[in-house]
Amino acid sequence: MCGDNQAYAARTTEYGGSLMVSVCDVELVGKTLDHGEMVISLSRDYFQEEVIEEGKAADLLKKCSIANLVGEKIVALAISMGLAKEVGVKRICNIPFLMIFKFYHR
Repeated sequence: MCGDNQAYAARTTEYGGSLMVSVCDVELVGKTLDHGEMVISLSRDYFQEEVIEEGKAADLLKKCSIANLVGEKIVALAISMGLAKEVGVKRICNIPFLMIFKFYHR
């Protein structure tokens, strides 16, 4: 994966019976990205319910149905796990953003 001892800020939420995770590279917490009319706040209140290591981040990415990811390290982890491709990554102020939705047939 992307290396040992990576730290991520994470929040988990039950949404419509599914697990939604929001994970951000921990060093981005508290930053505001301003790109013209789009302003994104990477607030501690939204992203940092807890600080987790890479192993737990990978586990959450495997279990979740919806993932909201911000930052070079967490997006690279998701791609290395085969959950997304680089073409799906958007960049705002040169920071990668990736949303993953998993669809399941019952």
